[in-house]
Parts: sequence; structure tokens; C-alpha cells
Amino acid sequence: MTTRSIDINGARLLRRLDAFAALGATRAGGVNRQALSIEDRQARALLAELAIERGFRVYQDPVANLFIRRDGTHDDLPPFMIGSHLDSQPTGGRFDGALGTLAAFEVLETLQDHAVVTDGPVEVVAWTNEEGSRFVPGVMGSMAFSLSHMPDVWKDIRDAQGTKLQDAIAETLAALPAAELRALGMPVAGYLELHIEQAPTLEREGVPIGIVTGVQGTRWLEIRVTGQAAHAGTTPLDHRRDPVVAATSALNALYASIMPDDPEARFTVGRLSVEPDSINAIPGLLRLTIDLRHPDAKRLSEIEALIIALFQSSSHANGCTLDTRRTFDVAPTIFAENIIRESERAARRLGLPFRHMISGAFHDALYISRIAPTAMIFVPCRDGLSHNEDEYVEPEHSISGARMLFETVCGLLGQPAFGLPLV
Repeated sequence: MTTRSIDINGARLLRRLDAFAALGATRAGGVNRQALSIEDRQARALLAELAIERGFRVYQDPVANLFIRRDGTHDDLPPFMIGSHLDSQPTGGRFDGALGTLAAFEVLETLQDHAVVTDGPVEVVAWTNEEGSRFVPGVMGSMAFSLSHMPDVWKDIRDAQGTKLQDAIAETLAALPAAELRALGMPVAGYLELHIEQAPTLEREGVPIGIVTGVQGTRWLEIRVTGQAAHAGTTPLDHRRDPVVAATSALNALYASIMPDDPEARFTVGRLSVEPDSINAIPGLLRLTIDLRHPDAKRLSEIEALIIALFQSSSHANGCTLDTRRTFDVAPTIFAENIIRESERAARRLGLPFRHMISGAFHDALYISRIAPTAMIFVPCRDGLSHNEDEYVEPEHSISGARMLFETVCGLLGQPAFGLPLV
């Protein structure tokens, strides 16, 4: 039997999505299944139970990443990994992460249903704390896996209720005794992740599949504009050193130029505060944060330089001083050409229209791409909504995404470069 005659079980996938959506379900139809919570542990336990029923092996590592392994003929070969995450935002949707994880499990089950033999192992992974809503930073599990250790600073991380990250990990590991503990990090033959787009492009264009070629680079900046606090009613214009005037002048110019002039750029002010924060006082200090993203590293640096230059000029013109600090920097990521090409071939075999895309959001694939050939597949979500209880993916898109994942994996398993030819 060849894999070309095999299809995934779409009805089974949809039932699984419904079952997992009940774990941490909110009244508004969403999911609150934050990382390492009771609800997250319930989802992990259910997935592990399903895996054991099918005869797969289940593992956890020291950061509580969950692995489901289908053995190959030669288990000394590195596994090809597929998966995503099971944790959610506090008012998250049913499909963010869960679709990619459950579709990956459906791939494993389909291989098992049809007794497809692979030379090496295939593993499904549910990464820990992709969202970062309870414990910061996000993409924690894949980051630690790519480093083969947990950064020392993580030992001090607590959630808003004071729970230590290390304690939550320990409790999560203990809650799943059926999973064997293994080392953090290992050689990986490749990684492919299915995810909802979390943006409106695919739906707007009527395209069912996005083949993701990379992740845009991101820089976060903290801006401090210092002026002079003064009385709002008595201070004339020529005596004012108002940081709000300086900042808004720069921001008006930036909003009018960065994204209108460059459709690939993303410029966002996420936080803004003033001191003394009084209705009848001219502020003496303004703080704001900037999230800047672009798929091209050179252009990212050019825009960052423009931002700083405009703030410097505006601050000087208004009698203020400027301090800037870059707090986060992730270079643009380019995904593996061979996995992208195989994804294209899979879409053509399935008769699914596709377009190439850059991911605007971080995903676990970002960190796994640093240690193994990696790519992603996107499917549309209604109105582009995600991190929202109204998040929704049409059943046909969920099934098409799973078919793409299965077809691409089977194509890759037949490539000697991955050491995993089908038998």
C-alpha cells in the first residue's frame, strides 16, 4: 500500500477538537487552559491516554514538553517531529495550538491505522507554555528544548498568584506518571507545525492553505521622554517642556510612514504612561513601548534607526531628553527550503490552492528551526480572530490542514535527506 491511497480520518479529528475544547471551556465558547494549570494537565492526560491506547510511547522532559512516539524500524535515528501546543490564553480559542497538536496526532493514528512502516520514528509534541499568558516568556518549552537546558533566570519566574514555574512544572510532571521522563533536547530530523493563521489574509483571499516560509524579525523598544512637570493652568507654551508633545509628534510621523510605506512592516505602541499622571499637571515623564516587526533584517534595522531619530529630533525640539533601550531582539527566521517545496507538492497533489506567507506571530517552530529543518502550514480562521473566544476554524479547513500535514510528512519520509524512507 502507498500513502497516496491513504486519507486521514476527518470525523475523528473533529471529535477530538470538540473533546479537547471541553477542557477549560469558557461560557463564551472559548478556552481557558493556561500553561501548567489543572486544565492543561487534563488535556495532556487525555492525549497521553489516547496515545497509550494506540500503542504509542509517551514521554515528558524536564520542562514538561509532552512527546508521543511511533517507533520506526531503526529507533536510533532522530525522530521527525510534528505538533504544536495545548495551552491557551485566559480567554483563548478552541483551535490555537490544539488544531496543530491534534492534527499531528491524527497523522500518527493514520500511519498506525494503515500499518505504514517508517525507517525511523515519528513523534508528536505538545510544547509547554507557548502562549506565555501565565508564565513569561512564551514559547518556553521549544526554547528550552532548542537550548537543551532551562535558562537560569527561569528559576525565579512566578505567575500572578505567586506560583513558581518550577513548582508548576514539577506538579505537571507528577500528574502524568505514565509518561517516561527523558532528557531535555535531542537530535531531530525535522519539524513541521500546522497552525491557524491568526490573521485575515487566507480567508480574505479565499485560499485554504498558507505555506509559511519564515517568521518575521521582532524588536521591542522602551522609550523614555523626560521633560519638566509643571502646572497645566499657569505654564505658557514657550515655557513648556512637554514629553507628550514630543512623543505624539514623533508617533504621528511614524504612524504616517512606517506601515503605509512598507506593507511588510508592523509598528505598534503597546504601552504608554505618564508621570505624575495628574489631570492638571504637565507630565514630566512619558514612557512607551514599541513592538517592531519585519521579515527583512536590514529593513528592521533601518526602521528602528528611523524611530530613534524621529524621537531624538522631536524631543530636542520640545526641550526634552530621550532614553531608548532595546529589550528584545529576534532576527527574521527562514524556514527549510526542502520542507517548503514538499509542502507545495503536497498541496498540488491534494488539489488545494495555497499561497506563501511570513508568520507575523511567534510559534514554537521559530526555536526548533535553530536545531532542525523546520516549516509551518497555516489554515484560515474566521475574521482572522485568535486569542479570542470567538476564534473559529471551519471544519473543512481543519481537515484540509490535517491532510496537508499528513501528505507533507509522508512526502518527507520518503526523502533520504531525512533518513526516514517509507517501507
